[in-house]
Amino acid sequence: MAAILPRTALLLRTPRGAGRLARFLGAGVPTASSGNAGTAASAAEEFVPWRNGGGVLHRAASVDPTAVVEAGAVVHSGAVIGKEVVVGSGTVVGPSVSVRQSTRIGYNVVLSNCSVGEFCTIHNGACIGQDGFGFFVDQDGQVKKKPQELYARIGDNVEIGANTCIDRGSWRDTMIGDDTKIDNLVQIGHNVVIGKCCMICGQVGIAGSATLGDYVVLGGRVAIRDHVSIASKVRLAANSLATKDIQEPGD
Repeated sequence: MAAILPRTALLLRTPRGAGRLARFLGAGVPTASSGNAGTAASAAEEFVPWRNGGGVLHRAASVDPTAVVEAGAVVHSGAVIGKEVVVGSGTVVGPSVSVRQSTRIGYNVVLSNCSVGEFCTIHNGACIGQDGFGFFVDQDGQVKKKPQELYARIGDNVEIGANTCIDRGSWRDTMIGDDTKIDNLVQIGHNVVIGKCCMICGQVGIAGSATLGDYVVLGGRVAIRDHVSIASKVRLAANSLATKDIQEPGD
């Protein structure tokens, strides 16, 4: 019988195994070898195998019965996974993240501090909702981190390419509008707001607090300076650099 149990279930059967699983899940609790086997086992037991796909989820997560959480994926406390969502192997859905119905999430994706709409596709290795790059030098010459405490909001029918990063907001939520398509290896900084039906090609970099209207097209390796606003229906050719606001549509 043991041979057919999921690996996560086997780990939960012993204090030592529970400690290993707790460390894997980022529980941050001591292991059995440190004399706290009961604490480690208790923390690990908060995560249970999901019957549809073989992944694990926290008891306080809400996962629709039709959702698939593949082996090696982890869904944390307070997360909400909607109807017919697929969470690929190696993906981590962080605490209180929400993913709406029929969204497909690839392998080794990390979702934290974010919400994802319905019918989205998130390709392998994408990271959404991590801290943005915000630092300042104080009066003593020390580099200090600015608080990054808001969210990233992904609309409906959005596609996000492999290894793309979308940072959480600091003074406003980072937002991606409905039906926008984002290629591989794109960096979207904190507080960026992108409208609906935009197309953003590979290796684009959009610095923090920039605003894009609807139907904007950015060719490969376009760079947008921080706090710049781009009007709807603007199209920028590959390798362009926008350092000032663009207020009229066109090429």
